Amino acid sequence: MQRQHQGCRRGRQAISLHLCVLDICCIGHITQDTVVTPDSTKEMAGGTSFYFSYALSKLPLQYVLFTQASQAQGAVIAQLKADGIEVYAQASERTLHFENIYGRTHDERTQQVLESADAFSIDQVLGVQARAFHLGPLLSQDISVPYIRALSKQGPISLDIQGYLRALVGTSVVPVHWASAPEAMPYIHTLKADDAELAVLTGKADLREGAKVVAAWGVQEVVITLASRGSLLYDGNKFYEIPAYHPGKVVDTTGCGDTYMAGYLYGRVKGMDMEAAGHFASAMSALKTLVSGPFVGTEQEVRKVFLQGASR
Repeated sequence: MQRQHQGCRRGRQAISLHLCVLDICCIGHITQDTVVTPDSTKEMAGGTSFYFSYALSKLPLQYVLFTQASQAQGAVIAQLKADGIEVYAQASERTLHFENIYGRTHDERTQQVLESADAFSIDQVLGVQARAFHLGPLLSQDISVPYIRALSKQGPISLDIQGYLRALVGTSVVPVHWASAPEAMPYIHTLKADDAELAVLTGKADLREGAKVVAAWGVQEVVITLASRGSLLYDGNKFYEIPAYHPGKVVDTTGCGDTYMAGYLYGRVKGMDMEAAGHFASAMSALKTLVSGPFVGTEQEVRKVFLQGASR
């Protein structure tokens, strides 16, 4: 891990990107989400970068979001900045727009892409260094393998795999195997997947066998999220089983995986070992379930949940 340059500044003051090493930098689209249920239709912002950014916004670290935004997203970008998130938005002609249509349960979902945004260009982040780059592609074309390879020279890469396992057939989102995974994985330091994504990625139904395949491709830290069953971490030698925390009534689980990764990477750049970072992340994502929308808590609140859970 590299030390911060004294020129780094956090909060509403702009960060001199080429004068410091950021703690964490996220790259990904902010989406326009239309959520249709039998009872209502709602429009909201979403995406990995949205939930990840808000999860880190109240924590003491140097953080920057690189995204692309159309004119229609001006209000969302302005709100992110007003909430203290450092955002660099490249112009995009279109907004990545998902429509999620649910049946009577959230297990019954049809997903459409009504509009897709431009792919990311490495030119946007040339020269930027970070102790962790978190990539949140939402479709396979968002971030190319050459982009990953080039960015790995500027700092360790964390990848949420979900976008590479989605393909478009017309406007419908369908699951797909990522054939370029073995080529890309040597440049990935930390990989995040849920149990279903890991099975699609590796062809292994067993979580531990799947994690071993990913590690053999070159990934140093494998993070498998398991919703209410907690998470499983693998460092290439040892597995760590992390329990789920339950601080109260669940209100909304949207963005919990992104919140978990924010907590995990925060812990790692702050010097926690993998197991401790996993517990911090689990407690942080548990707090997220108590509110609708993104996580807006504090480090002290997360640690309180962790300590209460550990004492049971």
